Amino acid sequence: MSEHTINKEIMSQMLTNEGVSVLEESGRQPVMLIFLRHFGCMFCREALSDIAKKRSTIEEMGTKIIFVHLSDDETAERFFKKYKLLPVTYIGDPECRFYAAFGLTKGNFTQLFGLRAWMRGFQTVVVKQHGMAPPIGDGFQMPGVFVIQDGDIQEAFVHKFSSDRPDYEKLVRNCCALP
Repeated sequence: MSEHTINKEIMSQMLTNEGVSVLEESGRQPVMLIFLRHFGCMFCREALSDIAKKRSTIEEMGTKIIFVHLSDDETAERFFKKYKLLPVTYIGDPECRFYAAFGLTKGNFTQLFGLRAWMRGFQTVVVKQHGMAPPIGDGFQMPGVFVIQDGDIQEAFVHKFSSDRPDYEKLVRNCCALP
C-alpha cells in the first residue's frame, strides 16, 4: 500500500479525453496514471517510448493507462501519435493542479540538470535518439506514476530525478495483476 493519499474528490475532477473521471475508471479496473514531464524533455520522450513497448503487457494485466500531460491536447496527440500510442486516454493539466494534488513538486537544479541527469541524458538523446527541445509546458515540473484501484493508490513511483526510469510492469505486477 502506498503512503500517498489523494482526495477522491480530486480524482473525480480529473476528466479524461474520453469524458470519464479517474475515480470512475479506477472503479472499473486498475489505472496506471502517468504524469509526464514536458514534451520537450528527453526523459518524457523516453517514457512514451517505454510505455509504447510495454503497453500491451500492462493492458493484458487488466490495467488502463492514462497519461497526464502539461500541454494542450493537440500538441499531446502529436507526441502520442509519434510514439504510436494512439488511441490513448489522457488528461491535460497545464496549470499543474493535478500534479500538485498528487504531491509532484517542481524540481530543483540537481534533480533537473545535475550530473545524473546529464549522464542519462546523453544516452537518451544521442544513443537512443529521443531528442530534446525547449520546454513544451512547465520545464520544472517533476513526473510520477501512480497505480490506482477503486480510488486508492496501490503503488507509486515519484521521481527523485528527472532522469529516473520506473519499471512500469513491476508497478502493476506488485498490486493489480490478474490471477
